[in-house]
Amino acid sequence: MTALTNDSMWHAVLARDTAADGRFVFAVKTTGIYCRPSCPARHAKRANVSFYADADAARAAGFRACKRCRPDAASKDAALAGAIRAACARIDREGDVPLARLAAEAGFSTAHFQKTFKRIVGISPKQYAIERRLAHAERHLEKGRTVTDSMLDAGFGSASRFYESRRGRAIAPGRAKRAGAGLAIRYAVVSSALGPLLVVATDRGICAIEFGATETALESRVRERFARAEIGPADPGLHRWAESVASLVAHPGVAPDLPLDVQGTSFQRRVWKALQSLPAGSTTTYSELAARIGQPTAARAVARACATNPAAVLIPCHRVVGKSGDLTGYRWGVQRKAALLELEAGMAKGRRTGARR
Repeated sequence: MTALTNDSMWHAVLARDTAADGRFVFAVKTTGIYCRPSCPARHAKRANVSFYADADAARAAGFRACKRCRPDAASKDAALAGAIRAACARIDREGDVPLARLAAEAGFSTAHFQKTFKRIVGISPKQYAIERRLAHAERHLEKGRTVTDSMLDAGFGSASRFYESRRGRAIAPGRAKRAGAGLAIRYAVVSSALGPLLVVATDRGICAIEFGATETALESRVRERFARAEIGPADPGLHRWAESVASLVAHPGVAPDLPLDVQGTSFQRRVWKALQSLPAGSTTTYSELAARIGQPTAARAVARACATNPAAVLIPCHRVVGKSGDLTGYRWGVQRKAALLELEAGMAKGRRTGARR
């Protein structure tokens, strides 16, 4: 999180974001208790929740500390999250930084630092550095620079390393360089239970759905990614589509029947279609999904197809987990993945309770 607003703090609570611990606490009027953002207890209704800068402010308002998450104690998770944020900032500035050096500066063993980084960020430090370089290269590609200039400027020493790193990503370098030339798109940004939500559409249907930190960041993403496209204003129909997607986030169930115009390989399309057949409240593994599409040995390729899913929620890649049940990664943050699954689990539980009655 960057700016602390009521909306951003509420999204952090819904996601049980450990990175937000130490930045604020929230209190529940009906129980008289205040908690850390990452508290594992069942979420209260938004109308009953208020936010405070720290434990002292919450106590002064008459609330008592939660015995489950102990928000009045020094937060080890908050310290870890701060160390991870500092490591990310260093990678952003310097590119590749040896894992041992990052761990030593944070005061942890390399194994513990690696595990914690992956839990909070969703990917390893090495993969984070690669993703940052790829993003840097793709920004140049979308502005019309050559593939060679873009990859060298981003720190890739050879074409083979560049293409290997971006294998399985949705947009090929040639297509990224065109930056939507000759394409007419519209976009809308709406609020959702998990933060600002971007919906981009061509004249044939929705081509992208993304979560983001702010509306401004999402709008900038559109204008960078489709720098050469004809970008028109959102019409009432697109706003209705966007609101339908936002409603699906908060109230998962039967996905709205919205047209999709997503681009991908034939294999990616098969994976994405299989994902759409997974009912809300259920999960599967990469190997199970591979078997579902008739390629039981293609679990890794399935994972890459999930990672390049262009349409969050409508193509529910968040329902795919590791063999052990771990959430693994998620393009829009593992905290959002956890929150989506929790919302769906609550919906499924309510449906079963209603059926018993």
